[in-house]
Amino acid sequence: MKYRLKTLLLATGLSIASSMSYAIPLKPLDTDFTLQLLGSGGPISDDARASSGEVIWWKGKSKILIDAGAGVFLRFGQSGSRMEELDFLGVTHFHTDHVTDLPALLKGGYFFNRTSTLAITGPTGHQPFPSLTAYMDALFNHDKGAYAYLNGIYDGSDGLFPVSLQDVDYQKVTSTKVYEDDGLTIFAKGIPHGDVPTVAYRVESDKGVMVISADQNGRDKSFIDFSKGADILVMPMAIDEDADEISSFMHATPSAVGKIAQAVNPKMLVLSHWMGKGLVMKDESIDIIKKYYSGPVYAGRDLSSYPMSAIKEQSNEQ
Repeated sequence: MKYRLKTLLLATGLSIASSMSYAIPLKPLDTDFTLQLLGSGGPISDDARASSGEVIWWKGKSKILIDAGAGVFLRFGQSGSRMEELDFLGVTHFHTDHVTDLPALLKGGYFFNRTSTLAITGPTGHQPFPSLTAYMDALFNHDKGAYAYLNGIYDGSDGLFPVSLQDVDYQKVTSTKVYEDDGLTIFAKGIPHGDVPTVAYRVESDKGVMVISADQNGRDKSFIDFSKGADILVMPMAIDEDADEISSFMHATPSAVGKIAQAVNPKMLVLSHWMGKGLVMKDESIDIIKKYYSGPVYAGRDLSSYPMSAIKEQSNEQ
């Protein structure tokens, strides 16, 4: 009996170790036009989630990546996404929880054949934050870059694939078209995240519209016009209703998110960018949002996915 119990415990231990050692594939079942959260957490590890990142599936392929915070490298692989398929990478801003995994993802070019250019966009700079082009130069400059050995990304040499870079004026009231190909059109627009240069992204197609907001305090009314017509709206839920003044200068409270959702009136609201305290107060915050917005609200998790087809089915049932 003791021998059998010891064998069972050993087997269980091996099983647990195996499950912790290998990534679990969680590719969406519907990849026709689907938003998938890779990281739904924030800058503090108390949420036990990856930091910010979203992939958008289009025609069965992982075509668009928005942000690459810490942990997104792992989640990108778990989701079944492939750098060979990626056509556009949008950076919202240069807080570490939105961009630190970018070099690791780009290095992947060494390990597969790709010659097509990856379009990368991000905001213009304002001290102490760099523009996208300055950020990339600090990383990949041939002489002084932190990862100078990856300088081949600029021209597709040394076994890497090339990238194109575009700085988006985050101070413009109107949006900037940053990508158009294969039935997808992407626009970027500045949003107020305290004093941090930040942009949101709008992805349009004949199948529907997705708007992904990074951190913002919700005080710019022009964001509502930018988001009008969205089928899926992604908003950060980093703080609670009673957050201090500095936090609410950087982030939108639940009531601010609710008012934005009410004005935009998307068919689905997805909440992301949770932190430890926010998760504890999640139900309370969602209840506040629902005082203003009557549509479906989803509390996002790492690797959760939201297909556009579900919205169309929902509309047909009504």
